[in-house]
Amino acid sequence: MHRFRFRVSTRSLGTVTAESTPSVRECDVVVVGAGPAGVAAAITLSRAGRSVLVIDKARFPRDKCCGDGLTTLALRELDALGLDPDTVDGWYDVAAAHLRSPSGREVVVPLPETGRYAAVAPRMSLDAALVDLARSLGIEVLDGHGFDTIDTSPDDHVRVEVDSLGSVRARYVVAADGVWSPVRKAVGATVPGYRGEWHAFRQYARNITGPAAERLIVWFEPDLLPGYAWSFPLPGNRVNVGFGVLRDGERRVQDMADLWRDLLARPHVVEALGAGFELEGRHTAWPIPARIDEIPLTAGRVLFVGDAAAATDVMTGEGIGQALLTGRLAGEAIAAAGALAPGAACALYEHHVAGDLFADHRMSKRLGAVLTSERGARGAIRVVGASGEWGRRNFARWMFEDEPRAILLTPRRWHRGLFKQPGAYRQRVG
Repeated sequence: MHRFRFRVSTRSLGTVTAESTPSVRECDVVVVGAGPAGVAAAITLSRAGRSVLVIDKARFPRDKCCGDGLTTLALRELDALGLDPDTVDGWYDVAAAHLRSPSGREVVVPLPETGRYAAVAPRMSLDAALVDLARSLGIEVLDGHGFDTIDTSPDDHVRVEVDSLGSVRARYVVAADGVWSPVRKAVGATVPGYRGEWHAFRQYARNITGPAAERLIVWFEPDLLPGYAWSFPLPGNRVNVGFGVLRDGERRVQDMADLWRDLLARPHVVEALGAGFELEGRHTAWPIPARIDEIPLTAGRVLFVGDAAAATDVMTGEGIGQALLTGRLAGEAIAAAGALAPGAACALYEHHVAGDLFADHRMSKRLGAVLTSERGARGAIRVVGASGEWGRRNFARWMFEDEPRAILLTPRRWHRGLFKQPGAYRQRVG
């Protein structure tokens, strides 16, 4: 599109001429990436009265390699955004987790009934529903328009070039564009050689006739530790089944397919899925970043969120809750900074991310170290199994991020009713 600007030409002694110039859009914030982190930032900013433009190179609905699990943290953030689970095709509420030790010992950890504490939702459906929610709130989301370049040289704004759209002038950019963040690369804030801490491998399956049709199952396989395999239930006797392993320099990506076939043939996995299960489509694999306390979170007027901030849980590889949280925190920081210098928004964002995520991240590293050995994993699950109903129920809440894992190291987080917080969507559950 073009707009016409009229100006007086000194060469023509006051004659008015027409000059065609490329149009430049203006807004307070450009959000690059329309996944959960980007939408959370956009909705937060819009509610604060800021004008927002969201762009994404993909067209929605689009899939993303993910286990599709939603922790209590993720559910509370989605609830606060106003997402209705009924708008997400394939949403499945989870009442308990079934854990299998490397020794074969099985333990059930139930979740409380006061709201939703865990769920499964296909990323294709969840992300599309979030985009629809943002648009319903009047936020302009342009899918199919990717980030091209960014000019951060002006003192009072940034200028973003968008594919098939042109220039956008904004005060800030929120980069929610994934582990390989093009924005991070464009501003020179990449970490050389970084390929993530985890590697995930996932596929959908149908015709599930075993207990996995209704159970969220986690298998702590000896050869995957400290990683694990999972089967997460979906409506219609379908599951999301996969595994995640830490990058240890020994496991090769090209060996993952062989490991996948071997895993699906193991007797306890076949028993859980049912002998007649059928894999759907193709498997997908993806690196998962988990070093939020080491990677730059801002660069000038750019704030990185979600996978672009390496915000994944280093112990479980789960990242939707962290993506939503960092997106909200970025939006709140920009809104709170107002007309102050850009450093104020960035400093505020970094401060709140450190307060909300750094201690938990470091505690998760320590806890993950326990699961590195088969002996440690067996012992951990044995302790959980022997802890009684109260212990198992609260272990599940801790596992699903109902409370910060580092609460023992951060006494300020203790509060009355620590173990009695209701889950998300309580008003919808009754």
